[in-house]
Amino acid sequence: MPQEQEGAGKPARVLLVMDDPRAALMVGEMIRSAWRGGLVISQTASVGDAMHELLDHGATCVLLDLPFEPPADAIEYLSSAAPHTPIIVLAGQPDEETETTAVRAGAQDVLVTAELTPAVLARAIRHAIERKRTEATLALQALHDPLTALPNRALFLDRLRVALDRSRRMGTPVVVMFLDVDRFKHINDSLGHAAGDVVLTVLADRFSRLLRPMDTVARFGGDEFTFLFEGVDGDQEAALLAERICEAARLPMELAGAQRSITVSCGVNVVRDPETPVEDTVRDADAAMYLAKDLGGARYELYVEIPPADPHPLAAVPSLAAPLPPIESLDADLEPALRVALDQAELRVHYQPRVSINGETGLVGFEALVRWDHPEHGLMEPVEFIPLAERTGLIVPIGAWVIEQALRQIGLWRRSRPDMTVSVNLSRRQLEDAELLDRLRTAIDRAGYDPSVLCLEVSETAVAAAPEVAARQLAALHDLGVTLAIDDYGTGDTPREHLGQMPVQVLKIDRTLVAGIGPAGDDATGVRAAVELGHALGLSVVAEGVETDAQLAALRELGCDGAQGYLFSQPVSDEGVVGLLALR
Repeated sequence: MPQEQEGAGKPARVLLVMDDPRAALMVGEMIRSAWRGGLVISQTASVGDAMHELLDHGATCVLLDLPFEPPADAIEYLSSAAPHTPIIVLAGQPDEETETTAVRAGAQDVLVTAELTPAVLARAIRHAIERKRTEATLALQALHDPLTALPNRALFLDRLRVALDRSRRMGTPVVVMFLDVDRFKHINDSLGHAAGDVVLTVLADRFSRLLRPMDTVARFGGDEFTFLFEGVDGDQEAALLAERICEAARLPMELAGAQRSITVSCGVNVVRDPETPVEDTVRDADAAMYLAKDLGGARYELYVEIPPADPHPLAAVPSLAAPLPPIESLDADLEPALRVALDQAELRVHYQPRVSINGETGLVGFEALVRWDHPEHGLMEPVEFIPLAERTGLIVPIGAWVIEQALRQIGLWRRSRPDMTVSVNLSRRQLEDAELLDRLRTAIDRAGYDPSVLCLEVSETAVAAAPEVAARQLAALHDLGVTLAIDDYGTGDTPREHLGQMPVQVLKIDRTLVAGIGPAGDDATGVRAAVELGHALGLSVVAEGVETDAQLAALRELGCDGAQGYLFSQPVSDEGVVGLLALR
């Protein structure tokens, strides 16, 4: 390659594969006499030696003397060692059939030895290099997504076929994941397609950084990504990979001038039968992804094949609702420790203020948030252990304990502030608990005051995950007299008519929508729609995650009724609540 093509100071390397040393010397001198720039010429007497030379040092171009038989095999053999290196065949006599065979095998050109001149030889090498470079560019374009530069659908499926072939020989499973960006259409509609492109390119970069060299992430189409992993040790390791991918997707990114977080839904298919058709492995991962979507998104689901008698093709397995925990928190030792945490009084409840903002800002209540005072890890945030509690079912007794603590505290606070209320999150597992109503009735009776001082917050995704169960339980809780709120509104796609049928009194706007409000409140589309919907349904609307004065001003302008977030206070202990009550 000429110096200007190869890069300043980097010589071209030409490999002569010729068994005649004198002929090789002559050809080498011809190249030197016409070459501009740095040049290194090496020579091997056999295709096998040339293979080693290419693997050890590479080459800018290979000149292959035709006596090596059969020529097509030699060309393919050398191309396998250096697929991006052009090969020029040197033939003793002009032969159209030989030329055609060589070119079909992958050679860039065929030159007749008797017709060689320095200029012809140098020009042929340069042209071969440019043609090979053009071929590589076209191949890259044909097999890679132009926006993200990731492998496209065709290349992913080809690599999956190869992986399944290896699986047949090695007896190890192949993991296929299918990922879709939640509410991607909403991003395009509200922020523009340029913002949607940013989401895709940022995710592509994050995903690529997570993977090992032998793994593959591809843009399968639209906002869909697919992943291919080999050497993964079963379901548990696949689940850890899915958690890590979903967690990376949740990290804030700059969109339309503001830091925003997005979520993804992921389907995981651990393919243990290498005879499974390629299309079926992707289809099953896709089906698991749609199950994750149906359960509210911001999570992964593992594909599990069910016997034919069962009408459902998937079985939901424990999965993580957003936000996802750090991988370290998934240590197997954490589960038994969490089981004794209740008995050992290691759990704590902290409280974050809720304020009214539709007039003069005033404290109206607190949201109860559980913490774990772990003997080794210190005070752990909910994100580090609540997903584990969800998967193991420990969330039910933990949730019951939090309600009891919250009711005990609100009784103390109302002695000085009779208007105070307390909110407690109700998880999907708790919502589906057949004993929830009896537990709650007992706790309220023991507290001995109006159940309306207790607000139970149920996330939009939890309701969407089991709408019939949620409808029954919410109706029963409403009859009990507690206040009900739809939490994290904006993370799902609950139709207005469904929301209007729920016996709730409060709509809490998710922090991701609030974060979209810029310094001048210039991106409040989602919040405005939520406020208008809530008021149209006769609900009080509260914004979560309020962190700046600009957000507060915009929320007031939009008519939002209440707010909570770090602008007012971080969650504090019950002792800290006493101080806040004295100040406000």
